[in-house]
Amino acid sequence: MIRPVTEPVRPDDMRISDAERSAVQERLRRAHDIGQLDLGEFDDRVKSVWSARTRGELALVTADLPTPPPEPGRRRVFSDTGGGVTMRVLTIVWSSLAAVNFVVWGLIGLTAGHFLHPWWVWVAVPPGIALAVLYVAGIGRPRRES
Repeated sequence: MIRPVTEPVRPDDMRISDAERSAVQERLRRAHDIGQLDLGEFDDRVKSVWSARTRGELALVTADLPTPPPEPGRRRVFSDTGGGVTMRVLTIVWSSLAAVNFVVWGLIGLTAGHFLHPWWVWVAVPPGIALAVLYVAGIGRPRRES
């Protein structure tokens, strides 16, 4: 017979989901990657994670581990400033036009049976050089983090 619950369940006694188990396993993987755990200990703790039923049991698996350093983010190519947005848009337009001209040149070469002078280079290279010069000059580039 199931007894009715008369008092609230403590947070440590709450049941856990596979998503919570996966998050703790990822935390253990990061701890192993940065050298906080050796492979044997990592394996033992992952087994404990997947056999845990409550949040309290799950918390014990990582209780002695310090907070991991933040994962390095993806390095941005363009800043979020007006110059960065402009450079991003111009680069997309330039690469689209260069790709279309290259494909047209390729199709003409395939249908003619021989490839003509690569005229698409004259369409792609000068604006590409202009974009590169602007970027090297610092337009739209993110600031370096010290």
